[in-house]
Amino acid sequence: MSITALQKKLKQNQFSPYYILYGIESYIIEQAISSIVKYTLNDEDKDFNYSVYDYQETPVQAIMEDAETLPFMGDRRVVVIKNALFLTGAKDKSKVEHDLSTVERYIQDPADFTVLVFVVPAEKLDERKKIVKTLKKNGEVLAASPLSGDSAIEWIKDRAMQQDVFIDADAAQYLSARVGNELMALVQEMDKLAMFVGEGNTISIETIDQLVPRTLEDNIFSLIDDIVNKKIDVALRTFYDLMKQNEEPIKILSLMARQFRIIIGVKELFAKGYGEKQIAGALKLHPYAVKLASRQARLFEEQELFSLLDRMAEADYEMKTGKMDKQLILELIMLKMAQ
Repeated sequence: MSITALQKKLKQNQFSPYYILYGIESYIIEQAISSIVKYTLNDEDKDFNYSVYDYQETPVQAIMEDAETLPFMGDRRVVVIKNALFLTGAKDKSKVEHDLSTVERYIQDPADFTVLVFVVPAEKLDERKKIVKTLKKNGEVLAASPLSGDSAIEWIKDRAMQQDVFIDADAAQYLSARVGNELMALVQEMDKLAMFVGEGNTISIETIDQLVPRTLEDNIFSLIDDIVNKKIDVALRTFYDLMKQNEEPIKILSLMARQFRIIIGVKELFAKGYGEKQIAGALKLHPYAVKLASRQARLFEEQELFSLLDRMAEADYEMKTGKMDKQLILELIMLKMAQ
């Protein structure tokens, strides 16, 4: 079940006796809990009929006792069990003694006035366990998985629409590549960008460059892009800024070599007839990184790329053995790349 499907059912007053929310995308889990509470309880009921427990700190039998307690001055109660890792194959690290038979008995005959929510911060459940099979059979399961490349772009465009701003597919892909697919980070950046441009206006790649902080990897991508497009002065300014930020030259060199290995991989797969999406999947890269690498790959012959990698390997040795100043080594490599 998706968060959208869950919210649709809740709006229609279709409640399950229990929900399993599992996965590593905490934003989706928090949204799911918030929706369950919103549609299950009135505001005035929350103080009396909404309980949140941590499985690692509270005996599960005490939690089940609460789930079986009649709501106070309301029709329903919501009981949330966080860190319910007993539904996975992970070793139990809780600090208390648990009687899991109380959970097994409860889910066989759940209270009709309680909505019980199991929060499992893990990528998968242990499908072999009887309790998991029973929960999945009689309850609702939501997998809070990180967004993929395409779904992240669609999410960004939908978020823009909700905020009455516009962002095209290229800018959405660029933002996804810059921020990653972690939803909380995307929410924060989209809110900031939408507020900056204002309702009815467009979030562009230039706006993203202006407002979204760059990682070291982003700076290396841009540096190489500037070099191969003969903007050596811009590339050197980026490099000197990195030096002022005390970035380690060996790390910069390593990231530059990684980007050229990506360019070689993309070039080879394009030659075999692969499309950008196929290449992104094969090399486990973000689609925007593939798009950038494919553009850069057209500017080099394959032998030139291997020659540059060889030079970088030599430079790595020179840096680590102190044969030459590290900054000077990188400057010389960038000048060679620009040629």
